[in-house]
Amino acid sequence: MTGAGSLPSVPVLPAFPDDLTDPRGRPQLAGVLADVARSLDVPAPEATAGLDLGRPERVCVVLVDGMGDVPLRARTGHAPTLRSLLAGSTPVVAGYPTTTAASLAAFGTGLGAGSTGLLGYTVRDPRSSAAAPSLVNLVSWTTQPGPVPAAALEPPDPRTWQPHPTAFERFAAAGHPVTSVGPLRFAGSGLTTAGLRGSTYRAAETLGQRVDATIAALRHPGVAYLYWGDLDKAGHHHGWESAEWGEELGELDHELTRLLRRLPAGTVVVVTADHGMVDVTGRTDVALVPELSADVALVAGEPRASHVHLAPGADVDVVATRWRDVLADDAWVLRRDEAVALGLFGTLEARNEPMVGDLVVAARGRHAVVDSRTQTAAGIALIGMHGSLTEDELAVPAIVTSA
Repeated sequence: MTGAGSLPSVPVLPAFPDDLTDPRGRPQLAGVLADVARSLDVPAPEATAGLDLGRPERVCVVLVDGMGDVPLRARTGHAPTLRSLLAGSTPVVAGYPTTTAASLAAFGTGLGAGSTGLLGYTVRDPRSSAAAPSLVNLVSWTTQPGPVPAAALEPPDPRTWQPHPTAFERFAAAGHPVTSVGPLRFAGSGLTTAGLRGSTYRAAETLGQRVDATIAALRHPGVAYLYWGDLDKAGHHHGWESAEWGEELGELDHELTRLLRRLPAGTVVVVTADHGMVDVTGRTDVALVPELSADVALVAGEPRASHVHLAPGADVDVVATRWRDVLADDAWVLRRDEAVALGLFGTLEARNEPMVGDLVVAARGRHAVVDSRTQTAAGIALIGMHGSLTEDELAVPAIVTSA
């Protein structure tokens, strides 16, 4: 495994715990655009979502942030078009961690988080010191201090951070025009540049405007990518079981119906998502539990998928034991070598090793592990969260239909 040679050699764990889903060997979100590439005779990574797209002239890929397969199937009363399309589809799994930055980069490149370096919502900035580690937010592409104040660092170059070619770059190089449709604030953003560069970007704010822009882009052969994030927002603030989530799903279904009716006949349409969601009912704050905060320099990641970086000289086995004792059935606590041996991040490249925590903590059930020293009160209070390895978070739809 590239980059893992310096890590202790441990046997692969025989099985994932019963309440966590083993993503290994299942069709992957990282394979969606790889399957599109193969349908266009464009070279692609080995990843596959198991999609048979034929040989289309036009492909429209719709990615709905936060539309997990489990929540979607539970709420299809709000979405008659999606309900009919789900009947013949098989979900794929997002990689770990099941969070937007990691998933969009995997979707855009066909590679796991260990290769892209987008290993969480926030990660330890590898340029910062061990004594005063700081964070990089890989969604906003900003830097922030850790618990110990340190000199501010400039945001990293996204092309250096994620150097692998994207699917959109491959499409364009092979003569297939690519159009991305999303909000203006994402045009040229760090996350877009890192994981989804290579397209012509068309800014549109409302969902209806994005549908119109996508239809216009596909008047000529090529590939269009439409992103919609408001379902995720509703889930974070109200939970996926809420009326607000259902209403947002209904609006999405309405516009998806219009998209399918107005695209040129024969256009292949793929509908997928970046992760699912869990409505959280319990939280443990590292900052308030001495057994958890002791010997810990920084908690990165997010409440459902944490990278725990230890202070210099701390004994990882001692700290791991304390975390397992305190969290018990609320989280799965792995040492870095165990997580790498399981292949949670795919191939871990050497340049990305410093961003993986000494401990990798995946929440179980409906629990969250927060740290009020670096996470905002608003973020801690969110109802809908994601990042871990439950089926509710891992499984996302991979619907293939045609206009």
